[in-house]
Amino acid sequence: MTMSDVDKGGFVDKVIGPKRRWREYKARVKRMPEPYRDVVDAIERYLMHFVPSDGDRAESMFEDLADLFDQAAADGTPIREVVGENPMEFIETFVQNYTEGGYVPARARKQLTDAITRAEEEQTR
Repeated sequence: MTMSDVDKGGFVDKVIGPKRRWREYKARVKRMPEPYRDVVDAIERYLMHFVPSDGDRAESMFEDLADLFDQAAADGTPIREVVGENPMEFIETFVQNYTEGGYVPARARKQLTDAITRAEEEQTR
């Protein structure tokens, strides 16, 4: 018994598609100016460890994150204007569109906040 072309396409999309989308996302982030890239990396780390999401929503979430910071870098928008004074509030609001939420340890919240503060300081040098 052989798979039809449609079945093969669906299988390949499920196996290869997300990997390709992830690589494209990572390439976009790598091209960002350093302070923006540092913040996206910190947010990505936080989201990967502490925000439950399914595959398709996670891919969309990371692509939207890249869109947001690509545009901010292109416009010269300061990082703090993007994330606000409370990065945890920014993240919680951002992920509401993609997930049901989950438990996030205080240490992870501090790591994210510290990474954004360092990036902001670097940006103002």
